[in-house]
Amino acid sequence: MRTAPLTEPTTSGLVAHWTVGDVTIHRIDEIPLPPRTGPWLLPAATAEVVAGHDWLRPDFAGPDGVLRIDSHSFALVVDGLRVLVDTGIGNGKTRANPAWHNLRTDYLARLSGAGFAPEDIDVVVLTHLHTDHVGWNTREVDGAWVPTFPNARYLTAKAEYDFWAAYDMDEARRGMFGDSVLPVVEAGLLELIDVPDEGVDVAEGLRLLPAPGHTPGQIAVQVSSAGAAALITGDSIHHPVQLAHPEIGSCVDIDPAQAEATRRALLAWLADTGALVLGTHFPSPTAGRVVTDGDGYRLEAVTGGVRPVAV
Repeated sequence: MRTAPLTEPTTSGLVAHWTVGDVTIHRIDEIPLPPRTGPWLLPAATAEVVAGHDWLRPDFAGPDGVLRIDSHSFALVVDGLRVLVDTGIGNGKTRANPAWHNLRTDYLARLSGAGFAPEDIDVVVLTHLHTDHVGWNTREVDGAWVPTFPNARYLTAKAEYDFWAAYDMDEARRGMFGDSVLPVVEAGLLELIDVPDEGVDVAEGLRLLPAPGHTPGQIAVQVSSAGAAALITGDSIHHPVQLAHPEIGSCVDIDPAQAEATRRALLAWLADTGALVLGTHFPSPTAGRVVTDGDGYRLEAVTGGVRPVAV
């Protein structure tokens, strides 16, 4: 396990953004994940599979066919609320995965530079409670883990929290809950949402949709404004290769069959509609539109605007 601090910010001083109707969605970068992540996470996405889809290269896969995968969040203002979707890995945390262990990134400076100071965040949406989606829920202050966003409602599906509350966690996951989830619960900031099949609105233009399989209560996030729409995937779709091959699942899917069914349903719903898809782990350009391509789909990439921020 790596013990020295790891600092690997991406495109330092820049924040990418996309416009959806009257809403601007900002990508807040944390780190690019190491090349070994792709073969581990999506083992069926081999170099041979990737080679069959020219549109995956060079942005989403390297010339060797190895997938590119990032960790980032999305921030937006909707219905007058400053919203953050997922909170990445976090800094200074003891993690079993060497690539996530004891990070020291400029994530909070990027977030503030994009106009979302931690104390100004109104809503944090957690698509699910995996380590790389909850890390910045908290930060260390005087030796204690305290909520990073003290004035926010932290939202996640009740089904998600209830599953993990009853789960026989290993030591690593107990540690993650202890430093990144329970302090939010103890502060009275975690709000558990019942998410029916049709989804639920938590603000005007912000809708939580059920996306189970990767975890039992995972949600995706729909943003709607002025006739335009976007979907933030969570881990229902880890990488664009899964558009071409929806049968490719993650090695950490709790229910692989349900994860595939969810992915297929979302892709069929999104295909050829013009809706913007923002992948929680998609590398730059990160966003695109789902287009029917033979028996599967491809991502028609949409490059966002980029503006400098002070970090």
